[in-house]
Amino acid sequence: MKKVILIALALAVPAAAGAQSQKRLQEQAAKEAAEKSPTGVTLSERAKSQYTAQTAMPTEITWKRDIYRELDLKKEKNAALYYPEEPLGDRVNFFTLILNLILDGRIKAYEYRLDGNELFTKENELDIENMLEKFYIPFENDGKTLKVSNTDIPSSEIGKYYIKESNYLDQLSNYQTRVTAICPVLLQSNFGDQPTAYPMFWLNYDEISPYLGQVQVMTSSYNNTTNMSLDDYFVMRQYDGDIYKTSNLRNETLFDYCETDSALQAERARIEKQLTDFQQGLWNERKESGDKKAEEVKPAKQEKEPKQKKEKEPKAPKQKASSGERIGVHR
Repeated sequence: MKKVILIALALAVPAAAGAQSQKRLQEQAAKEAAEKSPTGVTLSERAKSQYTAQTAMPTEITWKRDIYRELDLKKEKNAALYYPEEPLGDRVNFFTLILNLILDGRIKAYEYRLDGNELFTKENELDIENMLEKFYIPFENDGKTLKVSNTDIPSSEIGKYYIKESNYLDQLSNYQTRVTAICPVLLQSNFGDQPTAYPMFWLNYDEISPYLGQVQVMTSSYNNTTNMSLDDYFVMRQYDGDIYKTSNLRNETLFDYCETDSALQAERARIEKQLTDFQQGLWNERKESGDKKAEEVKPAKQEKEPKQKKEKEPKAPKQKASSGERIGVHR
């Protein structure tokens, strides 16, 4: 009997070890899948740095100007954020992606304040349940998480996005432009009236960037192989956005002081030109500085010494034959 028990124990130990090993492999595979998938539970710090194309803004900068743009999804260059309207296999549009990330607790959403500015602080974190109720989005609450079916997500009603760009000079005087915040805008109309825009919430771009780096989007209707990640789409500024505000002391939008459409367009063109001229001025300064340094390093031209004329040696006088004498010629 003892032998039977010992044999059973001997067989049970490797089986248990094998089960534990299998469990560890499954946990490791699940962890790796979570790091690589935008639908995973979390991303490690290594994975976050791997999947983002945007470099962090330096803590010390010498100049900065913030620009707010409106991305109309009817424009061809912005359609990458709108399609597919409804989930197509494992493909979803930008709003469906970010809302699912918010519901899963992997990114934070922040309140769209009355002044239109973004504050990425604990106090301004969005109450997700209140937001869903405010915009009449059906959801389920199991006491732990909020769930919204993809078919109930009003992604087709997201007609615009507000984005904030920061233009700045780093300590090496390199001019950089980066997206720092994004806000989806819901367009809703009653009884055929002109749609009313409802900004929903702000997102900190640095928080969502690693997830966007894993999602591919089609950026051209003419060349369907022209794909890039959503992160590259924003980092490379493939969108088309009109300026609606710049950071200013009065916190005014362009609509606050431009009374006509023509004045609005002129003001947008003026601001765009200011940014372009600033960049061009930096380039010209660098070019002039580079030319000056090159001139300093270049050795001075040595003046050519005037050619001295060689004095011709006087020719020997020809010998004249005297009368009655012939000059001998050697043959």
